[in-house]
Parts: sequence; C-alpha cells; structure tokens
Amino acid sequence: MSSSRALSSSSSSSSLLACPSSSSSIPARQPTIMEQADDDQRPQPQLEMPQHDKAFAAVAVDETATTTTKTKQLSDESDAGEPEEENYRGWKTMPYVIGNETCEKLGTIGTTANLLVYLTTVYGMSGASAATLLSLWSGTVNLAPLLGAFLSDSYLGRYATIAFASIASFLGMIILTLTAAVPSLHPAAHPNPTGPSTLQMAVLLASFALLAVGAGGIRPCNLAFGADQFDPRTPAGRRGINSFFNWYYFTFTIAMMISATVIIYLQSNVNWALGLAVPATLMGLSCALFFMGTRLYVRVRPEGSPFTSFAQVLVAAARKRRLPAPSPADLYDPPHRSSLVSKIAYTDQFLCLDKAAVGTPDDVNNPVNPWRLCTLQQVEEVKCLARLLPVWSSGIVYYIALTNLGNYNVLQAMQTDRHVGRGGFQIPAGSFVVFNMLALTLWLPFYDGVLVPAMQRLTKREGGITQLQRIGVGIVLSIVTMLVAAAVERDRRRVGDATSCFLLVPQQMLAGLSEAFAVIGQVDFYYKQFPENMRSVAGALLFLGFAIASYASGIMVSVVHRTTGGRDGRPDWLAQDLNQGRVDLYYLLIAAMAAVNLVYFVVCARWYRFKKPAAADADTELELEGKVAAPPV
Repeated sequence: MSSSRALSSSSSSSSLLACPSSSSSIPARQPTIMEQADDDQRPQPQLEMPQHDKAFAAVAVDETATTTTKTKQLSDESDAGEPEEENYRGWKTMPYVIGNETCEKLGTIGTTANLLVYLTTVYGMSGASAATLLSLWSGTVNLAPLLGAFLSDSYLGRYATIAFASIASFLGMIILTLTAAVPSLHPAAHPNPTGPSTLQMAVLLASFALLAVGAGGIRPCNLAFGADQFDPRTPAGRRGINSFFNWYYFTFTIAMMISATVIIYLQSNVNWALGLAVPATLMGLSCALFFMGTRLYVRVRPEGSPFTSFAQVLVAAARKRRLPAPSPADLYDPPHRSSLVSKIAYTDQFLCLDKAAVGTPDDVNNPVNPWRLCTLQQVEEVKCLARLLPVWSSGIVYYIALTNLGNYNVLQAMQTDRHVGRGGFQIPAGSFVVFNMLALTLWLPFYDGVLVPAMQRLTKREGGITQLQRIGVGIVLSIVTMLVAAAVERDRRRVGDATSCFLLVPQQMLAGLSEAFAVIGQVDFYYKQFPENMRSVAGALLFLGFAIASYASGIMVSVVHRTTGGRDGRPDWLAQDLNQGRVDLYYLLIAAMAAVNLVYFVVCARWYRFKKPAAADADTELELEGKVAAPPV
C-alpha cells in the first residue's frame, strides 16, 4: 500500500475549501469578559495571540483588507513579509506533479514488490527471517507518515518535505541497487547459504531506512501538495481538486500494473541489478520532474504545530470542566488573523470542549495563557478531528477485507490451472492483482468524465454524491466482493486444482471498483474536512489505517488457525492446502464483519456534520460561486 487515494462532495460541504477569513465572529453577540477587559484597559497590551496564530503574525494584513482580498501565504514570500496573492497554475503544474508521483510510485513499488524473493534468493535469508524483517519494515513505513505529516504541517511545509523525502528515497534505491550489483555487498552464491555478513546487513538496512524516510515524507504530502495547486475558492478549482484525486489514483494503478509485470519480470528473469536499477532510475526522474516545476508551485507555509493547539484545548477544557455550560456568545472569539486556516463556524457538538474558550477573572487579570484560554477557532478545529475519527475507524475494517482478499487470492491462484495457450506459459500467481488495477484503470475515467456530470445534473450537487455516500458505496461493494470470493472458493474446492484461474477475475474486479469508491472517497473526505493546517496529517491517517488493518489481519489469521482446527487433527480453515481448508468460510466471516461495519459507518455518517466556513467566509464564497468559472488551465 504505497499510495494515498476523491472526487465527490456534499452540498453542505461545497464551500469547504473557501479561502480563509481574517475577522469572522459569531454574529450579534455580546462582548465577552475578555473583550470588555480590553476596552477598559486600552493602554495595556492586547491579549496575546494563541500559538497557532502566532506563526502568521508577521504576515497578517490589515483586517479590512483581508476581508475583501483572501490570500494564502507562500513559503517563499518577499523579504518584507507582505502577503502575495496566490497565482494558482492549476493544470499547468500537473505534468510535473503527476509525472513526479507516477515515477515515484513506479520506483517505490518496483523496488519493494519483490523484496521477499530478493532477500531469500540473493541475500540467502530464510523465509521466516525475511518475512519478519519485511513485516517490521512495512509497519515502520506505514507509521512514518505520521511523523512526516507532523513535520510538514508544523515546520517544513509540503514542498520541502517532499523534496527531502524524494532525495532520501532515491539514495535508498541506489544503495539497494548496489547491494545487487556489487558482489561484496551480498552473500556469494552457495548451495547452503550462510546469510549476509554484518557489513552486508548494515548496507541493506541503511537502504531500508532511507526508503522509510522517503515514504514518511512523500505519502502524507503528495496528495495535499497536488491539491494545493488549485484555487479552492472557485468552482473550477474545486473541480480540479476532485479530478486530481481521481487521476492520482489512476496513475497509481498504472504504476502497480507495470511493477507487477515488467519490473518483476526483469528482476526474476534477467538479473536483480537491472531489475533494481530501473526503479532507481525512475525515482531519479521523479526528483527531476518535481524540481523542474518549482517556479510554478503554490507552496503553503506551515503555521506551527497543530498538535500543540489541540493539546491546549484539551488541557484548558479539563481545567474548566466544573464551569457551567457557556452560550456561544460568551466564548472567546478574537479576530481571526490566519490567512491559511479558514474560519470555522460554531457547532453544538462536543460542548464540553467549549469551556476551553470561556474567559474567567483569572484570565482577565493575567496575560493570556494559551493553556488556560483558547480561541473558539481552536476549539472548532479539535471538534473537526473528533468528528472525523469515527468515520476513519470504519475504514480499518474495510482495509482488513481488502488485505485478506489480496493475501489469499494469491494462494487460491496457486491451486488453479494457470496455463495459457499451448506453449505451456503459466500466469504468475501474484499477477492476478493486475485485474484489480485494470478495473480501476477503466472505471475512474468513466466515473470522472461521464458518470459524475450525469449525477450532478440529477442531484444538483457538486460531485454528484457526497464523500460519505461514495465511501458507503465502496463498503457495500466490499461485502459483495467477499461474498463472490466465498462462492468462487467453494466452487474451486469442489472442482479441485483443475479450476480455471480466470474464475478469480470477478472478485478482483469488484475489489478494484470498491477501492475506486471507498478509498478515493476517504482521501477526498479527509482532505476537505480536516483543518487546512492538518491536511498532511489527513494523508497520514490513511496509512495509519493500513498499518492497523495489516496488524489486525495478522492477528485474525493466527486466531482462526488456532480455533478452527479440530482436536482430531482435522485441518483448520486456513490450512496450507486450501483444498483441505475452508477459506470460503473465512471469506464469509469477513463479509459478516464488513456488514456490521457498514451499519456502524451509516450511524457515523448520519451523525457527522460537515465542516462549514464562518459567516464572512461563506459570503465570500457565495460571491465567488456567482461568477462564471473559468476552465482549468
């Protein structure tokens, strides 16, 4: 799972990406105790700005001007610190952005897809040792995006993070290629291999470490960075963002197909040095394409750690937990000065958090302590994350279904007739995932170019259906996929190993369609519903779900192995010989889990409230939407 994956949006979230506001507040409210204190003590310094706004204090523009002219800050602003109006190049940047991402995926997937074979054949490691090493490394790779997202959103920005991570991946691939090309860097061929030496293992682990660093920076940032190139304040820009998510995943499937066929063929049938050099070359091309577009990119400046702001809200709310429930008009809501993060409208969910924005006499008589008094904006940002987590958790069970299908589909294929033609050619068991990708490759252009416009005419909603509806369709398709897989496995067991391998194609095609709805829908949902200063964290959440699902799948397999075997020696459901096991029942178990998960998801979706901009941002967006949208350029 080396990608992140988003088209639709609800009418209530059609203005989610409205440009930031500088001075929105809850209309028709009475002055708070903090504001009265300011009026009575004019000579004194103003209240200290919360930490998440301080990063932009140097570039904050006049309050009136920013109400009419919305800007996002570039990371390379002028020395004077004045904000510049963004020049969104949109589709002009896509040859560099998508070209970079496609070559990066080809390089990364081509390098990692066949590593188990490389470690056991070239490095002379035992199968158990190699599998353990790759499991630990895979878990690290899927968790690294959390750290990368934190550094990107807090300190480095997406451009610098991707640049550094791309170079790290390139160096890691070069070192890994050298382990195959230089004889002294891998064990000599021997009928009874003794395994790698300390130096050889150290070089291998160094390449793995660099690849993990690269994945940690690229995975959470590349989707958000590509979407940053479109103006979210215009209908054309929002359509561009939606299409970018679809085309991003389209190129991912193409990269997977090429890696699963051409590159693995070079590695297995030509030589490993060439098979690893090709992905390394593609990664080098990815770096070159990325830097070629530097002058065109919109580079959003980080605003400081959002996690610090979140922690301040939780601490302040806990300290004031005994206070009576406040009214919205009593909450501390100073002028919003951030030009990156849009002002969020007040919501009446998680009311216990509102107490973090209640001013007390202690807050009036002392300089504002952000760990005691937070702004309403900070509170609403924490509420955004709290609302997202239940929907995100439903995705874990979805990934468990896909992970198990991917693993056991290979074992099913190994016990079918895979011969094609009279020449004796046999389709590799691991290549059937190509049909999954083929379904995606064929479906996404049709969905984006034909189905979405038709649905928009019917529903009068941007994207045709909401993001949550798209995710729900994907979960339903995952249930159908597991039911079909169970029926196919039951028929395969009845016929035996003479079963045609092409009987496995329908379940793979259905799995691909399911991903086209659920996974891309999740990417779109996270990107648009997270606060702007946490969009890289939104990308990291996807991979965190993958990691948890992978670990959970391993636990499930162990539990089923131990509990389904008979004490009389009867094979368990997941026996090595599938003809002796009952993988069909295992698939039905997963389908039942997915059905329960669907109910849970529907409950979460009905409870969820889409993020809305505050009044001033909403008015500005309506004004922009009233204009004729220019076509993407």
